[in-house]
Amino acid sequence: MDNLKLDKEVSVFNKFLSLKWGFVLLISCVACIGFAALYSAAGGEFSPWASRQAVRFLFGMGLLIFIALTDIRFWLRLSYPLYILGFLLLIIVEIMGQVGMGAQRWINLGFIQLQPSELMKITVIMALAKYFHTATAENIANIKFLAVGSLFIIAPVALVLLQPDLGTSLMIVLAGVAVFFFVGAPLWIFISGAVLSLASLPIAWFLMHDYQKRRVLTFLNPESDPLGAGYHITQSKIALGSGGLSGKGFLEGTQSRLDFLPEKQTDFIFTLWAEEWGLLGGLLLLFLFGLIFLYSLRIALRCRHAYGQILAMGLSINFSLYVFINIAMVMGLIPVVGAPLPLISYGGTSMLAALIGFGLILCCDLHKDAKLPRMHVTRSSF
Repeated sequence: MDNLKLDKEVSVFNKFLSLKWGFVLLISCVACIGFAALYSAAGGEFSPWASRQAVRFLFGMGLLIFIALTDIRFWLRLSYPLYILGFLLLIIVEIMGQVGMGAQRWINLGFIQLQPSELMKITVIMALAKYFHTATAENIANIKFLAVGSLFIIAPVALVLLQPDLGTSLMIVLAGVAVFFFVGAPLWIFISGAVLSLASLPIAWFLMHDYQKRRVLTFLNPESDPLGAGYHITQSKIALGSGGLSGKGFLEGTQSRLDFLPEKQTDFIFTLWAEEWGLLGGLLLLFLFGLIFLYSLRIALRCRHAYGQILAMGLSINFSLYVFINIAMVMGLIPVVGAPLPLISYGGTSMLAALIGFGLILCCDLHKDAKLPRMHVTRSSF
């Protein structure tokens, strides 16, 4: 018994040493940039944002390592229960959730404002990975099989739209669609879905809330209401342009220091960073994000079982979608949808969700040779 316990301890220690510490370092570097940006957003003070974010990051890193070291079979077994738990939390939000900024999205736990939709993005991918990991090529070509799998996406998206949170619901849909594409679903399904989506735009416009319609109209013509609906994106563009090549310097961003830049600690934090550090600073951050995505992608493709492949690929795409949408939003390339910048924007649940996702990706890497059933065909084979 003592020898068996010792073997397990040695195994866990070996796993700890085998962690991709370069990947962990990349994540830490991006998080440190976030702390610096939040320090600047508070006018050169650690309180209230940078200090809290640092504590959350340290807790999240402990969670990341724990998740990474846990046998991947454990997460395979928990994929459906965690999905159900996330779904129940979304229902609780609808019943007794806390309202903020016109939306009902949070559950007050005292020490943190939990946003279940952020965690749901992770559990949807876990559930899809379990659903598809034993699927055959015949299953993937079967429309009924795919329709059942799509319910994992549709059900939580319906609840998130009720909050309302169009941005997060779109992220869940896009990440889910990416999983379907990765496992080899027929291309005609995606083409049909795109055509159907375009055809349903008039209905979608009718169902949108007034503030959502204003965001779309502002995107099309931000100068039409520069002091109202177009204020956010107008000030963001001014800040981005004023940063120039090398920026105005740390703590010297006039748009943020004079409070012209709205939501500078959350959705528009990339704008604050680019104003102070310029184009070069913005490109550096994008480079680090790109390295994290490529690292995650490499882990997914090296995994020898389908559950790990799908899980790591889905989480990698989910991360990259948030980076792309946030930065495109603050540059005025897409409408404002309220998507945080991973590891940078202030927010407890978004930070924990990102680190949980990275923990699962590292778990897939440590257990890439685990004996799990393998799906016959995925597009990664090509």
